[in-house]
This record gives sequence, C-alpha cells and structure tokens, in this order.
Amino acid sequence: MTALRTENRIPELLAPAGSYDAARAAVNAGADAIYMGGPLFSARAYAESSGDNDMLLQSIEYCHLRGVKVYMTLNTLMKEREMQVLPAYFRPYAEAGVDGVIVQDPGVMRMVREQWPEIHLHISTQAAVTGPLYAKRLRDLGASRVVLARELSLQEIRAIYEETGMEIEVFAHGALCYAFSGQCLMSSMIGGRSGNRGRCAGTCRLPFALLDGSGRQISRGNEPYLLSMKDLNTACRLREMLDAGVCSFKIEGRMKSPVYVAAVTSVYRKYLDLAVLEGQQDRAERGSAGGRPSVITARDSRILEEGFARGGMTDGYLDGHKGAGMITLEEKPELRVHDEQLMEEIRRSYIDTDLTVPVKGKAVIRIGEAPMLTLRGGYKAEETVTVYADHFAEPAGRQPLTEEGVQDKLGRFGGTDFSLSSLDIDLEEGAFVPVRALNDLRRTAVEALRQKLLEAARSHKEIPSQ
Repeated sequence: MTALRTENRIPELLAPAGSYDAARAAVNAGADAIYMGGPLFSARAYAESSGDNDMLLQSIEYCHLRGVKVYMTLNTLMKEREMQVLPAYFRPYAEAGVDGVIVQDPGVMRMVREQWPEIHLHISTQAAVTGPLYAKRLRDLGASRVVLARELSLQEIRAIYEETGMEIEVFAHGALCYAFSGQCLMSSMIGGRSGNRGRCAGTCRLPFALLDGSGRQISRGNEPYLLSMKDLNTACRLREMLDAGVCSFKIEGRMKSPVYVAAVTSVYRKYLDLAVLEGQQDRAERGSAGGRPSVITARDSRILEEGFARGGMTDGYLDGHKGAGMITLEEKPELRVHDEQLMEEIRRSYIDTDLTVPVKGKAVIRIGEAPMLTLRGGYKAEETVTVYADHFAEPAGRQPLTEEGVQDKLGRFGGTDFSLSSLDIDLEEGAFVPVRALNDLRRTAVEALRQKLLEAARSHKEIPSQ
C-alpha cells in the first residue's frame, strides 16, 4: 500500500454545523459534507443544534438535495441508562439517510454496527487514535474511517494510512487542545464539566501563573495565557496532507457562527481544489505527487484570521515539532473582527442566498390531453420525474396559451430548493389550460423531484425493522 492511492479518491472538505443556518452556510460555501449533532450525545453539548429535535433532520434534507453528505456526532461516552434509549433516539436520523456516524464509545459502535450495518462508522478524534495498531483494531471492528488525533505529524499520518488502508480524516483548521485529543480531564477535575460528555469549559483558555517549588512566580506577567493554543491553519499544507493519505479535511467549529463556517469553508474549498489540481498535474508530468507547501493570498489569510483567531495561527504538529510558538501567551484568546466589510461580503455570498438545485424541464400541452411536465436535475447524480395536470387542455376561446405564458407560469421556482435552467415547451396551437392548473402542475413536479432526490440519497440504506 502507498499513499499515492489517494489519486483515485476524491478528497472531502468537511465543515461543522452547530445550527441549521451553519449547515446552509457550509453547503453554500462549498463543503462536500457536514458534521452535526442532534439534541443528545454529542461532544458539543451547547451547540445550537442541541436545542431542536428537528434541526438535524432539516439539515439532512437541505444537504442531500444538494449532493452533500451528513455525518452525525454520537461521540460522547455513554452511561448504561443512555445506551438503553440510544437505538430509539438514533432511528429517525438513520431513516432520514444520515451518511455516517462519528463515535467514541465502543458500545455505541457495536449498537450501530448490529442494528444499522449499512451506516458508515467514523471513529472520533476523542478516541485519540495515534498509531496503526489501534486503527487496525477499529477497522476490524467495522470502522470505515478514523478521525486521527490532532497531535500527529505527516509521517505518522502516512504510516497509519499505509498500514490500514482506511479513510483518514484530520482536523485541518480551528481550535487546538493543549492536551492530547480526547484525553483532557482539566475541565472535569476543576469544574465537573467533562469534555468526554460534551461539556468542556475551555479551562485552558483562562490566564494562569507558573510558580516554582517555593511559590515564586516565574512566568511573565504580560504572558498569562500559558495553556491557550493558537488556532490550527493548514491551508498552505493541503498538498502534503493529501500525499500522506488524508481523504477528509475537517474544519473545527460547531460552536461557531454561520459566518465563521462560511468564511473558512470558502477558503479551504479554493485551496483544496488547487491542491488536487496541482497533484494531478505533477503526476502527469513527473509521475509523482510531490506534495509541497502552497502559497495563500493575503486576502484569504485575512478571511481566516477575521473568522476567528486566538492570538495567531499555527500549522500544528505536521512537522513533528511543538513548543511555545504554538501558545497564544500574550493575547486574550477571543474573536476580534477588524474588517466588518469583508465579513459582510461573506454573508452576502454564502448566507443571504441559498445554493439551488439546477433543473431542466419539458412541458407538453395538447388539446384533449392532460398537460405533462418533466423535470430533470440534481447535483452529483440527476433524477427525473414526470407529472400530469388534473385538468385536460381544451380548445381556447378568446385567449389561447402562448409559449411565453407557459414559460412564465411553469418557470416560477422562487422559494423552492430548485432553479430552472431551461424549459422545452411543446404547445399545440389554440390550446387552453387554466392558470391554476399550470401552477399546480409546477408545484406537483417540484415536490415529486424533491422527494425522489431525497429517496435516492437514502436508497442504499434499508433500515431494519424492530
């Protein structure tokens, strides 16, 4: 096995969604997939999605219509009483066609594997997978993907991929923990809020003083943030990560705003596409991927910094080094927006307007027959539906239908998930159909296509009965 196998796999940009609006922002900005929690058992207990039972279901529909996958987080450690209610809790999301589930607890992994074997299992970064042996064991238990610990170098990532052949997901951007992924008990010990239960208080973000054995402060007073990590930024290292075997690039931030999600996703979409293109060109010219750092523009760097940055950014552990340069030290770790105009551009581009599903149509209207409308459209894969009006076309009295009139009535797709790119009209001269019948025909066709696209997205998931 070699890391060059990634040339046959399409890399995935995976964005966070702590709310339905964040899910929309991620999709509109170019995400291939999102990860989102329901109201329970998610390692971000205070994300907005935790307060609405239907938000994840709503997001699944929005994403699937646009060819975007949805991974559900079930990555807390479970108590016995919780395991008893977990199947009933998870079933609606499985039936809605969730594409994968992110887990940490072996009991959750076994439950999903036994009751929903068709759903992909992704091992959470909370499981702290740092080597091939652990990854192999999880693969043998049914996991298809592992979200590696954030603390790994490119060399370590490559070794896990080459020895397991698993899908490798890594965090590419966002917050870093001071401790090993999933292994910090600081918040739990100090305040009773466990990160493994989704309730980390972010204690490491507070100011501290470092004392010696005699109680004398040896840290500088103007550098109090001794444990607060700078934010991860690997936008210029994506080529190298691809060559190491990474197939999914994960953006951290289910607690962050839709603007943050849109801003970061849009930048990573650009540079991931560029990394793939450059890799293909290198292989065509020299037969080798030859991953190397990319150059990111000043404007794109500013977008990432304006989105959210705690006292600077770091490329983390990719080169195997660690040290004081990864710590904020001086600056208070909080959001500081300086360029509101830039963020307003992000809002207009990715939040105020939804990405629509492109559709082509054909209408046939003949006297004595029920008018017919066929719609064909979708991302990734197209589907086709044909519907008929409940009113026959009649010979016209004073005002026969015109192609312009039919185009006007059947082309009104505003307020739907779709946009009409073309409409072929076969209209018999002298035919008449009431406006109401044409409007109903359009609405019926749109809903039929919507349902067919959603069914296609979950058609490979036959939910077993209980």
